[in-house]
Order: sequence, then C-alpha cells, then structure tokens
Amino acid sequence: MQGIQLGMIRKVLVCSPRFPRLCSSSKINKQVFHGYACLPRLWCSIASTTALPNSPSSFSTSTTTRKHSEALIYNKHGEPSHVIRMESQELPELGEFGVRVKMLAAPVNPSDINMVQGTYAILPELPAVGGNEGVGEVLEVGNKVTSLSPGDWVIPADAGLGTWRTEAVYNEKTLTKVPHDIPLVCAATLSVNPFTAYRMLHDFETLQPGDTVIQNAANSAVGQAVIQLGTALGIRTVNVVRDRPDFQMLEDRLISIGADYVVTEETLRKPEMKDLFKKIPRPRLALNCVGGKSSIELLRHLQRGGTMVTYGGMSKQPLTVPVSALIFNDIKLRGFWMTQWKKDQPHAMI
Repeated sequence: MQGIQLGMIRKVLVCSPRFPRLCSSSKINKQVFHGYACLPRLWCSIASTTALPNSPSSFSTSTTTRKHSEALIYNKHGEPSHVIRMESQELPELGEFGVRVKMLAAPVNPSDINMVQGTYAILPELPAVGGNEGVGEVLEVGNKVTSLSPGDWVIPADAGLGTWRTEAVYNEKTLTKVPHDIPLVCAATLSVNPFTAYRMLHDFETLQPGDTVIQNAANSAVGQAVIQLGTALGIRTVNVVRDRPDFQMLEDRLISIGADYVVTEETLRKPEMKDLFKKIPRPRLALNCVGGKSSIELLRHLQRGGTMVTYGGMSKQPLTVPVSALIFNDIKLRGFWMTQWKKDQPHAMI
C-alpha cells in the first residue's frame, strides 16, 4: 500500500474500544482466548486464560525471550471448536533473514474460520496455525535483515502466516512495518478490511465528490471503513443493514462515523427509496458482501452503467442477476479479493 493510501486510512478510520465484552464466539473454545470484543469484530490476545483486560493497553508488551510459542493449531479441517487445540511449538532458528515477532493482538475473521473449515480459496498445509491478521512487535532480527529492527510493529504482508500464537519467526519479506501511533486493535486489523474498502472505492468507478455508493452489511468492518473513507472523499453512502430490534442504536453509531443514510433490508425494497434518490444521485457503485436477495436490491438502485462489486457472500445464497439489469441498464458485475490483489501487485506498492 502506498504511503499516501496508508496515511488516509490512518487519518479517517475510527476504532473505538467502547464495547468491551468477553470473547463469546461459539466457533472457538473461549478458554484458549484472553481478549475482548470491539464492534464490529473480535480481537484476541492468545497468551493467557486470565481475567478480561479493560482496554487495548492491557495487552502485554514484554519482550522476554522464549524458545517456545503457544499456538492455536489444527491438524485437520472442521469446525474450529472441534479441531483447534492450544499447543506449544519450538521456535525455529532465526537465520539470516528471520524476524522473531511477539504477537500483540490478532482478530478472528470469517475467512479465518473458513480456512479452518477447509472451505476457503487458499488453504495452508496441515498442521497449520490459525489466523491471517494481527500485529506483533519485533524482538530479534537476523544479521541480514535491513528493513526491521527490534521494537518495530509489524503486520503480515500476505495471508496464511498464522497469527494465533504468542511468538513466531517469520521471513523479513512476509512482514510490513506499521507506525506505533496506530491504536493496537486497529493495527491488528489493518491489512485486510480497510485496504479492501479503499481499493473498491478507487478501482472500479472514478468517483467524484457528491457521487453515491450503496452497500449492504454496512456495519461490518469493511462497511464501516467504506463509510469513513467515503466521508473523507466527499462521497455519499447509503448503508444497508439487516432488520434488528436495536436498529436505532446501530443507525446512530454509523451516522456518528459519517454515514449519510442507514436503511434496513426491508426498507430497501419499499417505494420510498425512490424518494431518497430524488434527493441524491443514484449510486454509481454498489458493494455487496451478502449475496442473494440483498444483492438484487442493490442492483435495482444502481444508475445506468453502474458497477456492483462482490467481495463476500455471507448469506451463502447465489447472486442472481435480472437480465434487464444487464441489457437495459448496462450494469457491470465485478469481484474483489484482497489476497489476489496483493498477489497481482509488487510488494513495494503495499
């Protein structure tokens, strides 16, 4: 990621620890985690089973040398609660280009769960350590490492490094240095969702201030990044969320970070949406991570020649496109996967 892009993301993204609660994921045995949840995702430190910390600053920053690491490992694919175990691993020799890293925090993403289940597009060799994102502190470097020094904060440059562990030895080329002034939980989740939002806003339509973007799952990590980046770029966002009893609370939260409009899936299907698009331009870009009926509703509101980008399928329902949308409205359908984007770009650009 170019420095100007990282700078924008650091400037506009909000990551608030205002919703601390105990790890309650049914996917993974919570006894192996010491962490807390910060909406919209779950942040975990993996080194302890003691009491819950009150804030991100409670994560340990000790640099005690260890010959072994505690890691969440799976030897076969399946439901995480059935196949993941905490195991001790001996750390490999540092070598000339090795970097010993102590993990400070690592999130649990849907793609992490899919990898453990064996349903993701890329799968590491088994046995594998879970986790694709996280932030760590450099403890030690090999004698030919030039880009990193002890004390630096680093994040994975690519997926599949296995971040659900206390320490690891990585090759220098697999890590990206990040500034220390990023809040811990934001640094731990910097490498996928904010960059996904940035790329989708820049790579598919040439958006100008005053243009409109519509997205579903707007309260997801990507969705909230789209809202904040859109605000910085002068782009209006129409944000679709599932119907829920606490809709007003969620609406207030999204508006507080820059959302222009927040509507439910049910409202999206109602005639009053036509009234909204009399006030603002129809969207040139739709961002879909749900699929199924939700994606069809996004398509209906795109302006002629607009683009819908699909980057997820949380409903596990197929994307069905009306023929009229393609013939009469010239709607373009694209897909985006951050992992593939990174593979297609030189690491100097990330």
